[in-house]
Amino acid sequence: MIYALIVFLAYVIGSIPSGLIVGKIGYGIDIREHGSGNLGGTNTFRTLGVKAGLIVTIADILKGTLATALPYIFGIDASFHPLLAGMIAAVGHMYPVFANFRGGKAVATSGGVLLCYNPILFISLLAVFFIILYFSKYVSLSSMLTGTYTIIYSLFTKDIPLIIVVSLLTIFVIYRHRPNIRRIINKTEPKIKWL
Repeated sequence: MIYALIVFLAYVIGSIPSGLIVGKIGYGIDIREHGSGNLGGTNTFRTLGVKAGLIVTIADILKGTLATALPYIFGIDASFHPLLAGMIAAVGHMYPVFANFRGGKAVATSGGVLLCYNPILFISLLAVFFIILYFSKYVSLSSMLTGTYTIIYSLFTKDIPLIIVVSLLTIFVIYRHRPNIRRIINKTEPKIKWL
């Protein structure tokens, strides 16, 4: 019963549509009807500005962190791996029940999973993300390459659950970025201007 509760809570937490909430309550718009149509932080930055983008990104990170912490909170982390709860939250973010299953790309939420489980990896992936972003100016490319970095990092830890979950999360992220990959190839992907 407790396992089912954690699965349910992790999915519900991941399903909270931060971008939709901030857009509708704070600005009176549905960000799915603007920009890329995505509910994540990047589209929020482009559509609503820095303040809204930061709020959504932080909220999405914390969703992954909170979901991953559930097995610790319930005291069953030895029998229900925290990373599993985190991965369920990432799925909830991509396919949220509260937003007609049209969600984000799980980049920030995946980062939040790692913030809870391996803070050092989280800090290092932030550094890698911004270094790649500085040189490429593509948020999408930086996200995908940072995912690849997390796989490489995890291999050195010899933590099998971590290796499996970061690999799956990276696959999720790359899969959700298919349109961005096409735009990068066609040189039509928007570049950031603030870094």
